[in-house]
Amino acid sequence: MAADVTPPTSAHAGRRSVWELLRTIFGPVGQLLLFIVGSAAVLGLIVVLLALVQSSARPDLLTRVLAILPQVIIDGLVRGFLFSTIALGYTMVYGVLEFINFAHGEIFMVGGVVGAAVGLFLNNTGLLAGMHWLVFVVVVVGAGMLVSGTLAVTVERIAYRPLRGAPRLVPLISAIGVSLVLQDLTRLIMTSTPLGFNARYNTPDFGKPLTLFSMPIGDRAVPVILSPKALIFIVASTLMLIGLNYLVNATRLGKAIRATAQDMPTASLMGINVNQIVALTFLIGGAMGGAAGALFGLNVGAVNPYMGFIPGLKAFTAAVLGGIGNITGAMVGGIVLGFLEAFVASYLSLFTSGAFSGAAYADIAAFSILILILIFRPSGLLGETTTQKV
Repeated sequence: MAADVTPPTSAHAGRRSVWELLRTIFGPVGQLLLFIVGSAAVLGLIVVLLALVQSSARPDLLTRVLAILPQVIIDGLVRGFLFSTIALGYTMVYGVLEFINFAHGEIFMVGGVVGAAVGLFLNNTGLLAGMHWLVFVVVVVGAGMLVSGTLAVTVERIAYRPLRGAPRLVPLISAIGVSLVLQDLTRLIMTSTPLGFNARYNTPDFGKPLTLFSMPIGDRAVPVILSPKALIFIVASTLMLIGLNYLVNATRLGKAIRATAQDMPTASLMGINVNQIVALTFLIGGAMGGAAGALFGLNVGAVNPYMGFIPGLKAFTAAVLGGIGNITGAMVGGIVLGFLEAFVASYLSLFTSGAFSGAAYADIAAFSILILILIFRPSGLLGETTTQKV
């Protein structure tokens, strides 16, 4: 019997196209969820086993470990989404230009400062008291994205584009210089205005913390609490990650970005305006960093000119951990690093009976991970599983 070679109908092709589009957009989200569950389960199992090992000398240790475990997982999730959102700016710029924009941490900081300035303005004009929290979040995040995105494009045009053909060390040094300039310039502006050096976030009422569930530990029930601001951070970060994934993988602009990342000279010959695509890449990465800064300031309640340095380095670590140049890798790396930090910060002091402060050694854990990844797997967790650099 002859094989059926009838071409697929338009309806079948349309259904397949929709399915492929959904898989392209939400496939990395499923991968991210897998790493969230896996990281929480593995680290949770490790601390439980450590508690069981010490149970003979410290009978109450396992109970104390289990009592704070759900809260530690939530804290790790919030930290992870913070690092993921900032890391996207690193990985997008690296994917197109193959250099690390070390000024991205300051782009993140500017977003937080802009959010604090918007909150102060709304409070001084009397608009904040009657404003719904959702409107406030949209306004603050939108302002942070606009200013940080514009600043990132300006930095690219002034400090990076003239050095595009230079050795890679030259734009790297330029990025470090831009970072220091932005720190001191922001400090000058903040200390010369009512914001002050440590700007407090003025916000409307977000309501009471949410009690997700109560965990029975021994003869008492331990509530697991999630603050509304942390929930907003998680939801907003997830939406931004989905939106960026759609933009890069399912739009003409995303195709142009990927083509420029793959081969810039050939993309230019094919009619792509390379300078425009690079500027748009900086705009998108800067806007993501600004949104992360605004949400971070909203969550912690205060910002200062130097708050972007350490989170920026940790986000770079997350990008390397996941696979620099890989969007899904940046998300995964941020989540894994966030969980590692949260577990070290919460459990190190507990397991050492207070001899070591977990909060003080969380940074050491983060940068130790960077060193180990660079030694044993420089391509990152997902660096070898993608054929796209952006």
